[in-house]
Amino acid sequence: MGLGLENPLHIAIVLLVVLLVFGAKRLPEMGRSLGSGMRGFKEELTAPTEPVQTTTPAVTPDETHTV
Repeated sequence: MGLGLENPLHIAIVLLVVLLVFGAKRLPEMGRSLGSGMRGFKEELTAPTEPVQTTTPAVTPDETHTV
């Protein structure tokens, strides 16, 4: 069961409600914020990552401390 947004009239009504709720002045700001957030998310997904160390380093006798 879909949301019923296939009809262009429904999309126009949703956009009108968003315009009334947030106002015309805040919409460009919200669009820029959403765009920069999506861009940052995409960059983090495609950025090479450093390998994660899964084992602890071995302790040598020089590093042990006696009390």
